[in-house]
Amino acid sequence: MHQDLAERLIDPHTMARLADLTEIDPGLVLDDFTTPEALAALADAEVIFSGWGCPPIDATVLAAAPRLRAVVHAAGSIKHHITDACWERGIQVASAAWANALPVAEYTVAAVLVANKQLIRIREEYRTRRAPYDWQSAYADAGNYRRTVGVVGASRIGRRVLELLRPHDLDLLLHDPYVHPAEAVRLGARAVTLDELCSASDVVTVHAPELPDTRNLIDGRRLALMRDNSTLINTSRGSLVDQAALTRELASGRLNAIIDVTVPEVLPAESPLYDLPNVVLTPHVAGSLGGELHRMAAAAVDELALWASGLPFTHPVVAEDVHRTA
Repeated sequence: MHQDLAERLIDPHTMARLADLTEIDPGLVLDDFTTPEALAALADAEVIFSGWGCPPIDATVLAAAPRLRAVVHAAGSIKHHITDACWERGIQVASAAWANALPVAEYTVAAVLVANKQLIRIREEYRTRRAPYDWQSAYADAGNYRRTVGVVGASRIGRRVLELLRPHDLDLLLHDPYVHPAEAVRLGARAVTLDELCSASDVVTVHAPELPDTRNLIDGRRLALMRDNSTLINTSRGSLVDQAALTRELASGRLNAIIDVTVPEVLPAESPLYDLPNVVLTPHVAGSLGGELHRMAAAAVDELALWASGLPFTHPVVAEDVHRTA
């Protein structure tokens, strides 16, 4: 993982658990598998405990790690470092993606409720007016009662979002090509086409994985289907939304957006998205931030404890599912 990550990721309690379960050098944090120090560690390693910034574990790395049997990832996606060579070798893989999904879902639910309350526009107008005003008349359509929220993708995060939204008086729509309508009902939503979701929702929130088929999934045509003054929330990946088309819609004032991911990841300083009054722009912080990192490390150590006891992982990653996951 990144050299500076381990100290922020693993709190003292979790490090103590890790030390009890394994033979580990807490000071050895690798971000390069080619150094003499790394090669010496790989020679005896049975498990790699990985995090953000782990280099690819390819055939060369595996050749240097003849005893390696498992990778426990204290983060979400494993696509950056688990290669075909790992699957061919039969390496077992576990991920703390479920733990990283929780704060993303919480961020999303907060964003949905704020969006329907029209706080983005109210805040800006209040700051401009600075005087008494009939807010009830001006925002007669604001609020969350019987609003329609469209969830794009029944991923871990999408499912958690649906779960957290169910207690509210909202109508929930779901689009996911892998989900049967009956399953959508069990999740508390109604299965619809993506076009129907965009045209019927007061808030559209994106939770599909980044795949070739999902690039610009929310394109200019679908943005045009969205209701006036509706809100797009994206906590997935910037590539899923046609950013140029979205910027045009937002600059016109027709739509609102709460955006945590963009292309590129840090927008150029001249991007209008920084300053538009109908946009909340955050720097990819919906996922684990600050103390939330400790949950991922604790989840990974839970998996390692199972593996050390000869039990299967609770949250395994299998090769067959990688093509349709984040």
